[in-house]
Amino acid sequence: MTMSEPRTAAAVFDALGTDYEEAFAGSAAHRASLEQLLEVLPPHARVLDIGSGTGRPTALTLTDAGHTVLGVDVSPVMVEIAARQVPGAEFRCVDIRELPLEDSSFDAVCVYFALLQMSREEQADVLRLAGRVLRPGGHLALATVPLDVEGVSGTFMGQPVEVTSFGEKEFTALVEEAGFTVLSRESNMFVPALPAAVPEPQMFLLARRR
Repeated sequence: MTMSEPRTAAAVFDALGTDYEEAFAGSAAHRASLEQLLEVLPPHARVLDIGSGTGRPTALTLTDAGHTVLGVDVSPVMVEIAARQVPGAEFRCVDIRELPLEDSSFDAVCVYFALLQMSREEQADVLRLAGRVLRPGGHLALATVPLDVEGVSGTFMGQPVEVTSFGEKEFTALVEEAGFTVLSRESNMFVPALPAAVPEPQMFLLARRR
C-alpha cells in the first residue's frame, strides 16, 4: 500500500496519536454536547463511548462526573493513551461490532466522529447497535461531519483517508430510523487548534431511545 492510498481508521489514528486531541479536544461544541448529556444522565450512569480516542474530553468528563465509562476504539495507540490519561475508565481495543454487549445495558452511548470511515450501511448498523445496548429511554450523544459524500478520498491531518457521510437532514433521519427521538441538533464550523487540521462543519445530536 502506498501512502497515497486510504488507510484504515486504526492506522490513521495510530499515526495521529495525541495530535488529534491537541487539534480537536478544545471544541466548545463538543463540551456543550457533553454538558447536555450530563444533564439527562441518572447518577452513576453506565456509558459506552464508541470511538473513544484519547479519552479526552469525553471519557474524562463523564468519569469526573461520577459515571462509569467503557471506551472502545480500533486504534491500539489511542487505547493506550486513553488508559493512561483516564485511569477511571475502562478501554478496549476492538471493533464495536465485534464486542459482545448485553441488550439494554447502558444508560448512554457516545459516538463522536467515529462513523466517518465506515460505509453508510455500517454507520446504520452501529446506530442500531447503540439502540440495542441502550436501556429504553437511554440517551445517544453523537457528532459527525454533515456532508453528502460517499467513499471520497482525502487527507486528514496528513493521513490519506476515505470518508463517507450524510447531509444534516439525512443523518438525522438515519438516527431516527435506528429507533431514536432527536432532542437537539447543533451545527457549527470548527477550526482545529493545529494548522494540519483544516476547518470543518460539525453537527452534534442528542437523542433518546424510543
